[in-house]
Amino acid sequence: MRFAVVGAGVIGEVHARLIASLPDEAELVAVVDLDQSRAAAIAATSGGEAMNELEKACAREDVDAVSICLPSGAHAAAAITALRAGKHVVVEKPLDVTLAAADRLIDVERETGLTVAVISQRRFQHASAFVHQAIADGKLGRITAGIAESAFWRSQEYYDSGGWRGTRALDGGGALMNQGIHVVDLLLWMMGEPVEVQAYADRLAHERIDVEDTVAATVRFRSGAIGSILATTSAYPGRPVRLSVYGDRGSAVIEHEDLAYFHTADGDPAFGPSDSLSVDDAHREQYLDFIHAVRDARRPLIGTQDARRALEVVLGVYESARTGRPVQLTGRE
Repeated sequence: MRFAVVGAGVIGEVHARLIASLPDEAELVAVVDLDQSRAAAIAATSGGEAMNELEKACAREDVDAVSICLPSGAHAAAAITALRAGKHVVVEKPLDVTLAAADRLIDVERETGLTVAVISQRRFQHASAFVHQAIADGKLGRITAGIAESAFWRSQEYYDSGGWRGTRALDGGGALMNQGIHVVDLLLWMMGEPVEVQAYADRLAHERIDVEDTVAATVRFRSGAIGSILATTSAYPGRPVRLSVYGDRGSAVIEHEDLAYFHTADGDPAFGPSDSLSVDDAHREQYLDFIHAVRDARRPLIGTQDARRALEVVLGVYESARTGRPVQLTGRE
């Protein structure tokens, strides 16, 4: 499959490198950025032609799919341009920063019948897949509670390094939208449909940003289970992502890329650290899933509906923190 990567920032470079690492499955034919010199720097390393116009890249007959690596608030518009041009799409998380934009993208996806995958590579890590399957098999019994924790550190220089970082318009939010959404997606994958959130959020350790750097929330699920979310970029020096899932017959804890704890009433054994999968390798696995989904005319493991659900939770958390009231989640069919 032949790709164009749109956005020559850090994430765009990651995607270009991943595509180049799959020579039997994928080829990078274009890198697009308004600053063509930045696109050229990535193309020189990973291949492809440097370009500065998305529309021209999407018009190329040798482009089958477009990877959107722009600031979050530009995701849906760029993805829609690619879909309208007949290209399949990989979108970096989040799907966009508003549900209206996300829904426009989903509508065009349905109209065109093309494939859209949204990056959430932690689902492909062995520990995450193992726990998800254990839940599906009933090994943990009735799921009662879950905790999703993203305790990161981002310096002031990080936020000052890009004009879009820490802005509500293009970043869409702070610690939860940008960093914590990965583990939010895992929490929802494990625990099912969320129906209500209540939250607190604040900017506690940074300046010159209009989004939160610390947020805590409670999520009620349709099953009756209760989840807790903590996301922060003000926890020096930063800790690994941690997800805990508890049921009435078992418990599991994932820390970073490893299964840190697993115990059930049936005495099921866990697997060792040799079975872990790095975030980079999981990212590569998601690309392979997308490529094979297109070839096999099936849905990718993580599609727009999954990404919309995570986005609705994040936006519900922000609304609850702003108003001080619980927010009902409605979803979309």
